[in-house]
Amino acid sequence: MDNHVIDNSVKERKSSVLTFILNWLNNNTEKVIILITYTSMAAIIFVEVIRRFLFNEQVAWSTTVPVLLFLWVTWFGASYNIKKRTHLALTEVRQRFPYRLQFFCLILDATLWIIFAGVVIYHSTHQTWLAYDNFAIVGGTDDVMEWWFYLATPLAWGLIIIRVLQNLYEDVIKYRNKEAFTINASLLD
Repeated sequence: MDNHVIDNSVKERKSSVLTFILNWLNNNTEKVIILITYTSMAAIIFVEVIRRFLFNEQVAWSTTVPVLLFLWVTWFGASYNIKKRTHLALTEVRQRFPYRLQFFCLILDATLWIIFAGVVIYHSTHQTWLAYDNFAIVGGTDDVMEWWFYLATPLAWGLIIIRVLQNLYEDVIKYRNKEAFTINASLLD
């Protein structure tokens, strides 16, 4: 067998593995983060309620960590809803618009999302750096840093920009092909 064929085979396998990983991340990033953080929140709250009422004791951080984990659930949940197009978009009104006006509204949506995301990323990154620079520790703990939780906001909003651009790309292709837009989506799709 010649080395050229082997090299191409290895490149194809590496490419298919990379494609698989990227597709998996595209389809599951928000779901995995939401599942892990929500399960952690529920477990902490459940265990600490049992401890409080049965044993009259409670870990000091049990009231602060679930609230901070909620940042991860909330912002990655927002990203997931944008990906699925289930965010608030006045779909009943938009479905009645002419095709070109629907497309204009989708472009306006994308533009506003990206601008707003830029503002959120700028300010939340500043807040995260402040917590990092000041060694802010989560109340009730000795070594759990607040910035670990605050990092959720700029990361998720960065992902929101990616999801908005993915949707915009899909919308532009549909507009060029004169296909119907995905306006009335469902989380179950």
